[in-house]
Amino acid sequence: MSTQRTSRTADWIRIHARNTPTRPCFVTDTKSYTFAQVNARVNRVASELRRVGVGKGDRVALFATDSPAYMEVLLACMKLGAVYVPLNYRLARPELQTLLRTAEAKVLFFSERYSSMVESVDVPSLKHTVSFEKSTAADRDYDRLLAAGDEGEIDTVVNDDELMCLAFTSGTTALPKGVMHHQRMVKHMTFQCILERRLPAEAFHYSPAPLFHAAGMCYVLAGVARGNPTLILDGFDPATLLKWLRRDVLDGVFLVPTMIDMLLREPGVEDGDYPRLQSIAYGAAPMSPELLRRAMRVFRCDFMNLFGAGTEAGLQTVLTPADHRRALAGHEHLLGSIGKPGMGVDLRLCDDNLDDVPDGEVGEIVTRSDAVMAGYLGMPDETAEVLVDGWFRGGDLARRDEEGYLYLSGRKKDMIIRGGENIYPIEIEQVLSEHPAVREVSVVGVPDERWGEIVRAHVVTDPGVTFEEEQVREFCRDRLAGYKVPEIFRTEPELPRNASGKILKRVLRER
Repeated sequence: MSTQRTSRTADWIRIHARNTPTRPCFVTDTKSYTFAQVNARVNRVASELRRVGVGKGDRVALFATDSPAYMEVLLACMKLGAVYVPLNYRLARPELQTLLRTAEAKVLFFSERYSSMVESVDVPSLKHTVSFEKSTAADRDYDRLLAAGDEGEIDTVVNDDELMCLAFTSGTTALPKGVMHHQRMVKHMTFQCILERRLPAEAFHYSPAPLFHAAGMCYVLAGVARGNPTLILDGFDPATLLKWLRRDVLDGVFLVPTMIDMLLREPGVEDGDYPRLQSIAYGAAPMSPELLRRAMRVFRCDFMNLFGAGTEAGLQTVLTPADHRRALAGHEHLLGSIGKPGMGVDLRLCDDNLDDVPDGEVGEIVTRSDAVMAGYLGMPDETAEVLVDGWFRGGDLARRDEEGYLYLSGRKKDMIIRGGENIYPIEIEQVLSEHPAVREVSVVGVPDERWGEIVRAHVVTDPGVTFEEEQVREFCRDRLAGYKVPEIFRTEPELPRNASGKILKRVLRER
């Protein structure tokens, strides 16, 4: 019996290397690599990995900052049918060791800056180490691996249900879990990005979301699948991005709200003209309507809000450019919306029993699509908690209005219960973000003997701005029910975040 061959993510780079060989694929501040060059380099990496014993299902970990070489390793794993394991480069040594052991990594690629950590980990399954730069901690460096490789095509049969990626959760509310991505999930997330991002066929785009995160990976894979060039930089820097925007070469960017705020604070940004820039997508964290209005005024391009559970369930909802234009035309309440379900997403708002809640009431976002994960590695109980009959329940809360637009109410685990009353932090955060003294804010619940929990607001102000607590509290009283007004304010120099820009409320609660 012959094995049926489905379309594969590994085919994308090969197809464009054949059809548009001289078109740029990966672009950096100093170099540009065509599709033909990238495909040849990917084949070299894949052939060397195969030579050292990496085959279908073997785990290849990456502990590195973003680069074209990082993506080449991912594409090489796809050609081999190996499982790539992208790790957060902000991990501490014990965390790195734990995740490498959990993944049973056979090969580790790493950035030279992490050499001392790599040298000190004890991982029985680890057989080979490769440094993207020269390092005494590695068996060899990436350039030597490339030089030794073979450019011949590798054609491994992989079906849609086979494991392709093991991505660990960000751990904003708990310890990281190994999320199993099969090929169908990665393909669907990539196609969602292409469609919902609305970039033209020859667009040049950029996302600073790190490549170890599902959003960062899929954004670059969307370029590979579509045949578009993608800008890859080693970390986000607002001055560098502004430089690229002023070159008038970028068609689209994806930014988290914090990055948009940083970009808008760059000198001269409001004096610029950005005729090539067609769209800015944002997501990963809530954005205040005031910040969004400022960004729309400065860049004068299309905006879209892409919301989802990227690591576990992909894109879930989209607030389209048309929705944003409608908001500017008098329906400003839409600026606080996360939109409507995205392509191929069956979405419900449910109570704790997975029964649908009426419009206007807050319920948990529950989705079913090809972008839902296969489960958590070695954690059947945790998997059963979030995957019920194919429906993913990730703990995000929202309400739906009569037109079908969704409005985020925060995380189920972040909900504050004060004297029996449910309080959704995002409602308080949206009010506080409108105060001129508040640059950023995050609201958490803290234990209280009388009320069970009370509201504490952590705020960041601009340098030189005086935070007058009673005045801000009175500002809240005019806009919120009394029990929702923060009883404690704490000013912070900055809010703790993970690498994808999400605020670590768990850290704030522990403070």
